[in-house]
Amino acid sequence: MEYNVNKFKAALLEENEKHNLVSRKSLANEFDKHIEDSLQVFSYFDLSELRGADIGTGAGFPGLIMAMANPSCHLTLIEPDLKKSNFLQRMIWELSLSNVEVIKIRAEEIGHKSEYRASYDFCTSRAVTSINVLLEYSMPLLKTGGKLFLWKGQNYKQELEEALNALQIFKAVVTDTFHYTLVNDLDRVMIVIEKKGETPDKYPRRTGIPAKRPL
Repeated sequence: MEYNVNKFKAALLEENEKHNLVSRKSLANEFDKHIEDSLQVFSYFDLSELRGADIGTGAGFPGLIMAMANPSCHLTLIEPDLKKSNFLQRMIWELSLSNVEVIKIRAEEIGHKSEYRASYDFCTSRAVTSINVLLEYSMPLLKTGGKLFLWKGQNYKQELEEALNALQIFKAVVTDTFHYTLVNDLDRVMIVIEKKGETPDKYPRRTGIPAKRPL
């Protein structure tokens, strides 16, 4: 994976100068941290041979990094931004990754497409939005028994408290919270939420509503 990471880093730094896909200061100073953080899920779970969807992949974290690290893990990268999705597609081609696809689409839209709904073993999301909103984005995509992996910071308890209603609506249960530390003593938490029952057909609501009126 090391060669691919170096190639990805060079391409991202170059592309970032043109389109600012990631905060330039953050990328320059913390690229290795972003990589390490993206791979953290593999410290707790073996996702080999499983099918996952990464919601809001952005410039590649964590979904593209996960696909690079585990060729038997099949990833769908969901990214609505044109410049970011184009960059992801370019990286898939240049790195010859056969286990990953990128779809330029909103999470609210893909959740209603029959070929994707209730078809994933797991979903991931890192630094996208609050837990209650992510539940509405992810639960329609997951199979019953599937897991949602969320990368969160120190305010995770408040987010979980605010997500109690959404957890009930989506028949979802928090099964694990893993605490870990990255470079510079940055405290992080990985939250694992399991889908226990079918998602009502009306979810996700139309584009923009989950974020504007969280459950």
